[in-house]
Amino acid sequence: MQIDSLVAATKAAHANAIVAQVVRRGDCLCLRAGLPLTPGVTGAFDPLEALITAAHAQGIEVHAWVIATAMWNSTTPPSDPDHVFNLHGPAAVGRDNWVMLRSDGQSKLNDDWLLDPGHPDAAAWVVNMALSVVRNYDVDGINLDRIRYPDGNLGTNVPSWGYNSASLARFRAETGRTDTPANTDPQWTQWRRDQITSIVRRIYVESIALKPRIRVSADLITYGNGPATLGSFEATRAYAEQLQDWRGWLREGIVDTAMLMNYKRDTLTTEPNNQRRMYDEWAEFGKDNQYRRSTAIGTALYLNDIASSVSQARRAVAPSAAGNTAVGWVGYSYRTPDTLANADTRTDAASRAELIKGLTAPSAYDSAAPPVFADTPPVPPMTWKTQPLFGHLRGIALASDGTPLADTVVHLIDRQTGFAVRDARTDSTGWFGFVDLVTDTYRVTTDSPRVAGGVLGDATIAAGQVGTLGAAAPSASPSPSPSPSPSPSPSPSPSPNTCQTSVGPGIAAPTSVASGVAGFHASWYGQSGYATLCAGQTAPAVVAYYNSGTRGWLAGTMGQVAYLGTWDPEPGQDRATSLGGDGTDGSPNTGWPRFNRLAAQPAEWVGPNQVAWFQFTIVAPSVPGTYRLSIRPLIEGAQWLEDYGVFWYVTVKTP
Repeated sequence: MQIDSLVAATKAAHANAIVAQVVRRGDCLCLRAGLPLTPGVTGAFDPLEALITAAHAQGIEVHAWVIATAMWNSTTPPSDPDHVFNLHGPAAVGRDNWVMLRSDGQSKLNDDWLLDPGHPDAAAWVVNMALSVVRNYDVDGINLDRIRYPDGNLGTNVPSWGYNSASLARFRAETGRTDTPANTDPQWTQWRRDQITSIVRRIYVESIALKPRIRVSADLITYGNGPATLGSFEATRAYAEQLQDWRGWLREGIVDTAMLMNYKRDTLTTEPNNQRRMYDEWAEFGKDNQYRRSTAIGTALYLNDIASSVSQARRAVAPSAAGNTAVGWVGYSYRTPDTLANADTRTDAASRAELIKGLTAPSAYDSAAPPVFADTPPVPPMTWKTQPLFGHLRGIALASDGTPLADTVVHLIDRQTGFAVRDARTDSTGWFGFVDLVTDTYRVTTDSPRVAGGVLGDATIAAGQVGTLGAAAPSASPSPSPSPSPSPSPSPSPSPNTCQTSVGPGIAAPTSVASGVAGFHASWYGQSGYATLCAGQTAPAVVAYYNSGTRGWLAGTMGQVAYLGTWDPEPGQDRATSLGGDGTDGSPNTGWPRFNRLAAQPAEWVGPNQVAWFQFTIVAPSVPGTYRLSIRPLIEGAQWLEDYGVFWYVTVKTP
């Protein structure tokens, strides 16, 4: 049986998860997701359920791989009348037609018809399709493929797709424009990019609401040269042409694992098409830009011989030059494990056996020892879910008449201070979501004239949970003043107009952390609470890091001393901040070692398995609002340590 062979090969390769294609082109290799069955699936046999049962029995995870935007790829229509192609393909008219068009009118990419992610109904279908798998099967993860605009563009970094009439109408309604934008129009390009991000965000939040520990992953473009050569992520084809802002998804926290499709031929080493360099460049970028989530490095087995694939796998799990590691390696694919199998000059079973040998045992394919996967590693935990510090919020924005507020900006307000924390834009159904919120009570408002008073509702956020917007709390009615009665004069209390400061509760250390990791490493180990200050006031802050490596930290010695540095996204790596510094580079002087170094290790020696309590001072800027300071530990002159997404919120009150 194919499923038994797949599970057996996965176990033999010392792999711990299977990413199995479940939804192909509007059909499913499953019975309970509400989609038409993939041709060839008959009777009561449920391939996905059978795979889950077999894999879980061997301790192997199953992640359901769904193709988000594919509709159909044959001149013969699907046999099921309810297939999305039959209902919303090229024969449909008006808004019922969901087919993506190119700017020159082309409606197919080679043989493929594709859904337009800017079409409101098509976007909702993609979300519901993915969630139906999450809801109805005991999958460990949901994996989003082709969650982007397609290839076949009219030039490099010329994003040419997305011209369905309903998408254009929605863009015009949102922006007030009446023209048909050029394919390189900046506003139109960003709008299309935002549609992809909106779909990912909704799948992420709603998946957590269904199953808090599920892993949401996406298969991500790494075409050509990486940011190190091109100068920025925004210059890459992934961002500029496929409109897939996957670094932004990691920064926002709307994917748990970014699976880089780092598909390069390792034997091509001649410039300008040096694919080995491209592979290493993208792998470094992925490892160094995980933010509070994770990346896994995917390789194209079908483009490489066994030795090259083993080499790429070894480099995938090795630390970057900055000391950051991906959570794992993903090999694509089981069916075509090397170039020989891909060319049909060797059976896939024979090639797979050689690949397994190269990955798990000493062989001529790899001169290094021990083998890349000498044993089966555990699936890396998602500490942001298993030991959560933050919560999430979702809601439907409704006008006063009860109709959804589509494509409308909403504001997230801290109820205690009244300051805006974040903004979001609703999708075509009025849905919105916020990820990784500090536990607190929030109010959601809008400037839309369709909402009387502008208040959409309140919600309280708990760590690890998805809050849902509720009804707004009514304003308290004035109570009649009681008759005065004699009483002792109370001690003087602050005037209501006096600015009062406060510090929130500290954040406790996790119940367990890594230990004995070779080299320099650090695990976040708790921190003091977030401060609410008046302009110009200062407050102490403390964060603890556990030395989870095998090397100690030695004060005053370059290449061995631990510091805290400023980090992405605010203010950015090694950048100055208005919340503290040494008085240089535009920073205020709060006694930091440098404008971009908050604190040095407090003890002369911090050995393995010891905790360092870094202390520094923050100052409130003069303008009221909510400020954020992201930090990351480093060994000065050697490497950045692990990025746990640590940050401080500083709220500055109106005097």
